[in-house]
Amino acid sequence: MHVVLVTYPKRDGARFDEAYYTATHMPLVRDGWAQYGLTDAQALYPSGAGDSGFTAVAVLSFRDADALQAALASPEAPGIMGDVPNFTDIEPSMHFLQHG
Repeated sequence: MHVVLVTYPKRDGARFDEAYYTATHMPLVRDGWAQYGLTDAQALYPSGAGDSGFTAVAVLSFRDADALQAALASPEAPGIMGDVPNFTDIEPSMHFLQHG
């Protein structure tokens, strides 16, 4: 399995619409990339004493490396990436991990 963490670092004065992210963006990701091998997509909002320094973290799980590459190269990718300004002005970072 291959996992992508999409992180949105905390920044003073930054805009992040959690409701839009949860209700609109994450379903866009799931619907767009499931056909390429996305197996799970979660939105996390770290807070509290163990605060990570992130406003949000998306955890995207793909069947394998080929599925991940197919999703990123898919016709749906520009629409998914282009949706980011609709919920934040934070520049996201992508972190690629192999699991198992």
